[in-house]
Order: sequence, then structure tokens, then C-alpha cells
Amino acid sequence: MGRDNGAPCLTTRTTGMALSVLAEVGRLLETLAETGETGAIDLRSLPLTEADRDQLETLLGHGEVSIELELAGRSEIWETAYPGAWWIRHRGAADRVASEEIAICPIPEILSAHPADIAAGAQRLQQDLAEQNSSAPPEQTETTTEATHG
Repeated sequence: MGRDNGAPCLTTRTTGMALSVLAEVGRLLETLAETGETGAIDLRSLPLTEADRDQLETLLGHGEVSIELELAGRSEIWETAYPGAWWIRHRGAADRVASEEIAICPIPEILSAHPADIAAGAQRLQQDLAEQNSSAPPEQTETTTEATHG
């Protein structure tokens, strides 16, 4: 059956909610473009049927970026066909949808590296480079006739 195993009457019919959500996405995108203010629509808080969700996903389409994360459950993130509108779906136990939203922003926050992680990564890279340099054979320099015979 559907994502949430709901009754067929609650999953197979559209209600018009997809078009309402689409209009709200449009308003939020205009605000992002004009002021830089981000926003989100919590799809799990809305009375959407599975058919509504499918219709909304079709209407928004898929853009150029699609990401899957394995972090405390599986997360799917994709840019819609409208830059700045991102569909974010987090799954929990038994791969059930735990949260689902449309984020209106340049890049979803979940994709931004935390400053402490960046610092740790920079330190680890420096250590890896130091190990590579200490285990590499010394470089041989080429000498040219001009350099040796002036």
C-alpha cells in the first residue's frame, strides 16, 4: 500500500492540497529571492493524502541535485525543478517517513558542514599530508647542462 499504510480512501484521491502547497512554495521562493529570508513547509503537518504527495512531487519535479544521507536513518534530499526549493525526507525505524518538508533556501542546513567538523577535517588532512611526506622517497632533481656548465 502507501507510505504510511493508510486506508485506501485516504491515499488514492487528490484533495487540491498539492496546488495550495505549490502556491505557498511560490510565495516563499519570491520572498527568498527578494529578501534572502528562508522558509519551510512541514508536509507531515498537512492533511495530504498519498495522492496529494505524489501530485506535489510531480508538480515540483526534480532538479539537478539529489543527495542521500545515512545519518540516524536514511535521508533523501533533492532540489526541485525550482532552484531554492528542496524536498527533504527523513526516514526512521523500519524505513518509515519520520519527517518531510519543502525547504526554501539556497542550500539545506543539513548539507552544511559544521565548523568543528571542518576544523577536524583540516587537521586530519594535515596529518595525512605529513604521513605522506615522511614516507615518500626524496625527490630527485634534474640538472641541465646549462645549470652545470654555465
